[in-house]
Amino acid sequence: DLGCGPGNLTATLADRWPDALVRGIDSSPEMIETAKALDAAVDFSVGDLRSWTPSPGVDVVVSNAALQWVPGHEAVVRRWVDALAPGAWLAFQVPGNFDSPSHRSLYEVAAERPWRDRLSTVVPRIAVPDAAAYAEALTGAGCAVDAWETTYVHLLPGSSADHPVLSWMEGTALRPVRAAFGDDEAGWQGYRQALGARLAQVYPV
Repeated sequence: DLGCGPGNLTATLADRWPDALVRGIDSSPEMIETAKALDAAVDFSVGDLRSWTPSPGVDVVVSNAALQWVPGHEAVVRRWVDALAPGAWLAFQVPGNFDSPSHRSLYEVAAERPWRDRLSTVVPRIAVPDAAAYAEALTGAGCAVDAWETTYVHLLPGSSADHPVLSWMEGTALRPVRAAFGDDEAGWQGYRQALGARLAQVYPV
């Protein structure tokens, strides 16, 4: 499981295949420490999926919501395909909501004063290919492909003081933004407040 994060989903793989050797790899030591605390039947380790190559014994590669952070990840996926043995499986998911109102708001607020100088390099507009483009690339690499795109309604509770979409984004797209502010808590709170106000306009609770 590449980009395994805190390991919750990786643990379900070990439950699903109890006789398999399951490995979870993530570039964040903090995430791996959290994953190890699960005490699951998984070998968790720090690593970079950009340079990882499957060994001959690997028969299933999974990556969930990680590849979108890797520019040019199509070449990374192709390298995995080339290294996997015939009959192996590659299953990956990337979010396709980068043009949604939530992400457009993130980009727009980051481009405003006084945040644009600090955030110009850490908030690039992320984009991923669509399902058809992935399917074309993978069939061209000799894979049998089952590719699809799903749109779903995510019901978020509106009972907290913060806008629910803002709270949800803090666990995903806003992580590198928060890191860019470092110890500048006032700067982060100012940006966060401005983004929350924009989200309240585009997502009425």
